[in-house]
Amino acid sequence: MDVSLVIRRRLEEFGLEQRHLAEAAQVTESYISQLLTGKRAPPAPNRTDIYDKMDKFLKLPSGELARVADHQRKEQLKRELGDEPAALFRDVRELILRKCNPDTLRHVRAVFEKQPFGELERLVTQKLLDVVKGLAQQELENETWLRTVAELSGRTYEATRVSVLEFLDTDIFNVSVVDCVSFLDPLIESWDIDLATFALEIVLNDRLVPGNVKKFEFIELEAEQHFVDEPGLKAFLQDPSLSGTATPEEVAFLQRLKFKGKRPTPLYYYRELQNLRDPLHFRSA
Repeated sequence: MDVSLVIRRRLEEFGLEQRHLAEAAQVTESYISQLLTGKRAPPAPNRTDIYDKMDKFLKLPSGELARVADHQRKEQLKRELGDEPAALFRDVRELILRKCNPDTLRHVRAVFEKQPFGELERLVTQKLLDVVKGLAQQELENETWLRTVAELSGRTYEATRVSVLEFLDTDIFNVSVVDCVSFLDPLIESWDIDLATFALEIVLNDRLVPGNVKKFEFIELEAEQHFVDEPGLKAFLQDPSLSGTATPEEVAFLQRLKFKGKRPTPLYYYRELQNLRDPLHFRSA
C-alpha cells in the first residue's frame, strides 16, 4: 500500500478529480499528478501539512496518509541503503558522548536516546569524522605525527598507518569502535554544541594539532556590510561644524546612501541629517 494508491481509490470512490484534491490541499494539480504517478516521492510527514488537508478532504482517519507515507518512505530507504539506518554501536556513541561538554551532556544524551541516529547524532558524528579525517589525510605522510597517534592509541606505527587508510574510507554509517579508539579518542579532547543554533565547537588534542579549536555555525547569518565612504561624506565627518552632533546610528544611515553618477557634497549630507531629524518628515509607526 502506498500514498498514491490510497488517494486514487478515494478519488474514484467519491467521483472526484485531481484538481479537486489540489484545491483542497492548496497545491497545484501538477503536484498531485506527479504524486499519483510516482514521479514525485511523498513528502516527509513531519515537514508538511498536506496530509492533514487530504485526509480531511478524502474523509480518511486523521493521520492515515501520514502513516502510509512514513511506511512508504522507510521501505524506499531500505531498498536504497539495504536496511534502515540503525543507531551507532553503543561503544561508539558512548565515546562520542564522553567527549561532550559536561554542561551539555544531559540534554544531548536525551536527544540521542529519543532519536537514535537522528539529525543531531548524525550532525555531531559527521562533523567529528570530517575534522579527524581531514587531519588524518593531511598528516598521512608525517611519521612523527603517526607515531604520536600510535602511542596515544596503544598501537604500533604500522598498524596505525593501515588504520588511517581504512579510516579515510569510513562514513557515519560504518564508523567502528576501532576507528574511535584509534582516532576519535586520541585526537578529540572535547566538543560542545549550542542546541538552539547548532553552533558546534570541537577541541582537538594540542599535542597533535596546532590551533586546536574548530568552530562550525549552522544558522543563517547576515553578511557583514562594508561601506565605502563618499568623498563628500568624509569631508562632512571631518568638519565638526557640520557633523559634530551626528550619532553613530545617523552616520550609519548616511553611509548606506547610494548614488549613481553623482558625488554629493558635505552640505548635502548636512541637509540630509537635518531631514532625518525633522519629525515633520515622518509618521508615527
